[in-house]
Amino acid sequence: MSDLAVRIEELARSAVLLVASDYDGTLAPIVALPAEAKPMRESMIALRALAAMPHTHVAIISGRCLSDLSAHAGDASGLRLVGSHGSEFEPGYAATLSPQAQQLRSTLGTALHEIAARCPGAWLEEKPAALAFHHRNVAEPAASQAVASIMAGPAKLHGVFVRLGKMVVELSVVETNKGLALEKIRTQVGATAAIYFGDDATDEDAFAKLAGPDVGVKVGPGNTRAAFRVADDLEVSHLLARLAELRAEWLAGGDAIPIERLSLLSDQRSTALVAPNGRVVWGCFPRIDSPALFAELLGGPTAGYFDIAPVGGAAPPAQNYVRDSFVLETHWPTFRVWDYLDCSDGRAFQRAGRTDLIRVIHGHGRVTITFSPRLDFGRTHTRLRADQGGVEIEGATDPIVLLAPGLSWDIRDEGAHQTAVCEVDLGGAPLVLELRYGTGSLVPAMLAEPQRRSQSEKFWRGWAETLAVPSVATELVRRSALVLKALAYGPSGAIAAAATTSLPEHAGGVRNWDYRYCWPRDAALSAAALVRLGNTGLAMKFLDWALAVLDRLADPHRLRPVYTVDGHDLGPEAEIGGLSGYRGSRPVRVGNAAAQQVQLDVFGPIADLIALLAARGAPLSSDHWRLTEHMVNAVAHRWQEPDHGIWEPRKPASHHVHSKVMCWLTVDRGIAVAAYTGRRRPEWPALRDQIAADVLERGWKPALNGFSATYEDSEPDAATLCVGLSGLLPPTDPRFVGTVGLVERTLRDGPTVMRYRYDDGLPGSEGGFNLCTSWLIEAYALIGRRADAEALFNDYCKLAGPTGMIPEEYDPVQRRALGNHPQAYSHLGLINAALRLALTE
Repeated sequence: MSDLAVRIEELARSAVLLVASDYDGTLAPIVALPAEAKPMRESMIALRALAAMPHTHVAIISGRCLSDLSAHAGDASGLRLVGSHGSEFEPGYAATLSPQAQQLRSTLGTALHEIAARCPGAWLEEKPAALAFHHRNVAEPAASQAVASIMAGPAKLHGVFVRLGKMVVELSVVETNKGLALEKIRTQVGATAAIYFGDDATDEDAFAKLAGPDVGVKVGPGNTRAAFRVADDLEVSHLLARLAELRAEWLAGGDAIPIERLSLLSDQRSTALVAPNGRVVWGCFPRIDSPALFAELLGGPTAGYFDIAPVGGAAPPAQNYVRDSFVLETHWPTFRVWDYLDCSDGRAFQRAGRTDLIRVIHGHGRVTITFSPRLDFGRTHTRLRADQGGVEIEGATDPIVLLAPGLSWDIRDEGAHQTAVCEVDLGGAPLVLELRYGTGSLVPAMLAEPQRRSQSEKFWRGWAETLAVPSVATELVRRSALVLKALAYGPSGAIAAAATTSLPEHAGGVRNWDYRYCWPRDAALSAAALVRLGNTGLAMKFLDWALAVLDRLADPHRLRPVYTVDGHDLGPEAEIGGLSGYRGSRPVRVGNAAAQQVQLDVFGPIADLIALLAARGAPLSSDHWRLTEHMVNAVAHRWQEPDHGIWEPRKPASHHVHSKVMCWLTVDRGIAVAAYTGRRRPEWPALRDQIAADVLERGWKPALNGFSATYEDSEPDAATLCVGLSGLLPPTDPRFVGTVGLVERTLRDGPTVMRYRYDDGLPGSEGGFNLCTSWLIEAYALIGRRADAEALFNDYCKLAGPTGMIPEEYDPVQRRALGNHPQAYSHLGLINAALRLALTE
């Protein structure tokens, strides 16, 4: 594959792509009479196809006047046409000229008409702000004499700007060029990369503006600033067709990494994701909700990555975790790489601010190391400086260095950013690369790398050994528990919903949310799953976090649906326009507007967790009773309000059945905690019964033979399975059995279960929600449908990736994973389903 072909493939994966070209000599052949220059049909088809693609912009920047260019370009739907070498963006440009410029243009016209009249074959092209003297059809020496007359006469007038092209001299009364036009369009569309095709001397101004990932293509002979050259307009058409093909394939997600194949690294403060080829494609430091330093997962290579690969390529590597840890091993035929976030010396419990990503290469052969960080999702210019100790990222808010002693780095400019590349021959001792966030020190660590790796492995493995794992799907349950621990934020006790933002629920759509925060509901459910496996430590730490949040509230009844991992309110939801999104799914979001919603189900899982800890004999204190009391009091004040519910639809609040059941659960579990702690609240049983009666009266829909999503509608919703899973109804109650049948009949699709099918106020549809699948498995088991529960559970387990990671959703039509990853809901659901099956054996 040629270098140009490689660059075309890279361009096709740009977040926002600008494709720009001259007209004559590039899209159309050079002919004797410019009026007869017709564009190549294949080129125009490719340009129109590109212009119709999302995040792709096409411009034709010509020396012709805009009206002439429009007439020759034909159907220019979606294309930006710019005439007169970049001065004409809109019709009527001549009217905007000053009186002085208009007078000067008239003077030039008189002089050039006189010269053309003395020169048979010359043709004068009039433009709004310029005149072009064409001498292609003028014989010598008359042509040279005419050009000399122009240069010695009208070209010397004050305020005249001269452009020399192929067999043409243009005199303009405004200063502009194709480079300035290209730069203007690039700014307007926010392009992260551009390609420009040109054949003339006037195109050199555009080539001069290209940098980094941009590509310049010179058409035909002649000196040029462009990096690449093709012979003629026919080759241009081939390149444009290939670019359109590759761009369409990339936007459709043709080369996207399957989400479930991404492997997690964690130190209980930061997280990173490693692709199956050993490339770090996601990394947020120093906290899980910090801006990404590596975001290739959401924006392609220009958004940042950290790669280690064999020179010349090799067979795809294999990948696995080292025993029950988050030390990841990727092995090629001749070498292997161990990746981990350093957890030695109790780092996971220290305050965030320092993160060490360690990559160890061992074996033989020659490898290429590419260190391509991008500050703040690539929104901040990333400049690198190399020395004998490694590579320093300059200008970062916090110091960041890559410790790599003795390696020789090539620092390459890539637009506003830089990338460090090194080739090295392996052999002998392992090669250790250490990315340090939070320090500028390049001094080697006191503790040798093998000891740090061993301690990090033991940190995870030692904890996993304490779990009481069921006989059902033992290894996958243990890995799921480890994922929940990995999503826990050690310094505070919060548990994040997932490690990523904006992995889509609908590929190519807008259902892209930031899950790198702590939803008290989700976190309580995660902690409860771990308590059922015998671990109470993370649950107690999470309750400390919840108490701290509660103490900061002006009104304890107004617990928000989501907080940062250190327990503070989220900032406003925002979008990162420079990232193309996974499989072209935009916008990429940071923050989450759900923080402003009312979700009354938030209280139930917290009260349920405290009751579960009480049943396990955990050392609950008066603070835990205070937390329980606040939860029940909040329900007493608010349970009759409408809310937005567990699924957070972006539409008006309603009376959700799931939220009402969670309010019932809050009071029911509060009564249990009161009994455990020797307290009495005689009014609580009546409140519990009142809520239950309301749910049974208003949520049950006889026509459905099941409970509906809200009191106001008759739509099925998998969350209504909570009426039996929570204990509000016994498993034998026909209303629960009917609801199981309703969910199965209307929402199950093969190995997965949809949350709902009603209009949630957002465009597009989503896949099956893995937590809902686990609920149906539990429901099957509860009502005695053991075989159905086992069959669906086996299907559920197959959704896990090779290293045991499970994202949020599964699309049964496209047969691919969707949503943020790894998702706490998906892993806690697997644990609970396995435990339920083990209990009913």
